[in-house]
This record gives sequence, structure tokens and C-alpha cells, in this order.
Amino acid sequence: MTKDILNIGVPSKGRLRKDILNIFKKHKLNLISERGERDLLGSIKQFKNIKILYLHAREIIERLGDGSLDIGFSGFDLLKESEINTQKKINVLKRYDFGKATLVVAIPDPWIDVQTVADLEEIAFEFKDKKKKRLRVATKYPNLTREFLFSKGVTQFKLIDSLGATEAYPFIGSSEIITDITSTGETLKANNLRILKDGEILRSEACMMISKSSNNKMGLKKIVKLLSKN
Repeated sequence: MTKDILNIGVPSKGRLRKDILNIFKKHKLNLISERGERDLLGSIKQFKNIKILYLHAREIIERLGDGSLDIGFSGFDLLKESEINTQKKINVLKRYDFGKATLVVAIPDPWIDVQTVADLEEIAFEFKDKKKKRLRVATKYPNLTREFLFSKGVTQFKLIDSLGATEAYPFIGSSEIITDITSTGETLKANNLRILKDGEILRSEACMMISKSSNNKMGLKKIVKLLSKN
């Protein structure tokens, strides 16, 4: 990475991309992409030493961790899901009032006897003793899910990596329950899933973060100050 160039990671798609681009627009920073919206590289008209890289929100966290990005915009949930060594290399500079969502434990509606995580623990042991298998939990957040369930005393479960619409997994036989990120809970309800009363794992929002290895880079404080203005 060139010493004098600042690399800024922006989400490549979705609502988060739109909201982050609005921050630049609000502060009159003109983003340029030669090939339009599908371009993965860009620049800021007013700052010749800044490159914009459009990346998946999860990759932004990884690239901040290895220092190939200096500044990045992503979700707090994705930071906390990353490996501890990665988290230690990143500072959260600003939390925004958009991109708000909550990671939760959700179960099928017909499980009327299960209201709390303690009830879930009983079910997990029942699965192990009577069905000779572990309760399966589908998720895109294995680290946060494992940490949360262990902290609540639930140990007899198996994590299933979700590659798509996690809320469908209990109804296609791929898992018994799920953990998923939700803004309103409406999608879970629409898919006959219910959040446990004490099933909140983490509250999240969009954040501006920097790589600790970039703290002293020339021009960093100037652009951070500009992007941090309300």
C-alpha cells in the first residue's frame, strides 16, 4: 500500500452503501467512479490522495484488520463477529443512527413451551438424550452465537452455516432454530418465527472505523474530522 494514499472502504451494495454515500454527499465530497455504480474503485474529487474501495461489508472489517484499508464503514455486528485479533486492530470512531439492527435467537412459533434461553437449554438436552443428536442452530454469526449460548449455559447445540435466507432453515429441515439479524422482526414473524424473550444477542448500527496501524498516516485526521461532522 502506497504510504501517501488513504484507502477508504465503502459497502458495495444495499441500503448501507446508499446511507454511507449520503455522508460523503452531505459533506460535499464528490465521489468519482469511471465505470459508474458497478465500479469497485473510486476517488474523491477534492482529495487526490484518497482511494475509495467498494467491498462487501464483512470484507471491510477484514481489510481494516490487516491494514490494507485505513478507514472503513461497516456494521458493528460484523466487527464483533470477527476474530478477536482482528477486533484488536480496529478503532470505532463514530456510530451512526442508521443501519440499526439486532442479532437475536428465534424459534418456530409452534414451540409454545419455549419462551426463554433457559427453556432452550432443556430442549437441547432433550434432543441429546432422546433423539441422540444436537439441537441445530442456523446462523451467519457463528462466533457471536456460540459465545451467547455458552454464556447462558446452553452447550448441547450444533452450528449450521447459513448461506442464504436463514429464516427458512427450520422449515426445510436444515436446523431447529436460528440466530439472525433483524431491524423490525417482521420478516421473522412472516416466516412463523418468534424471538425468545431474552434472546437479544447484540444491538448493531453502521460505524466508521479506522485501522490502528493507520493512526499516524498523513491526511487521516483531516478526512476523519470532515466525515465525522454532524
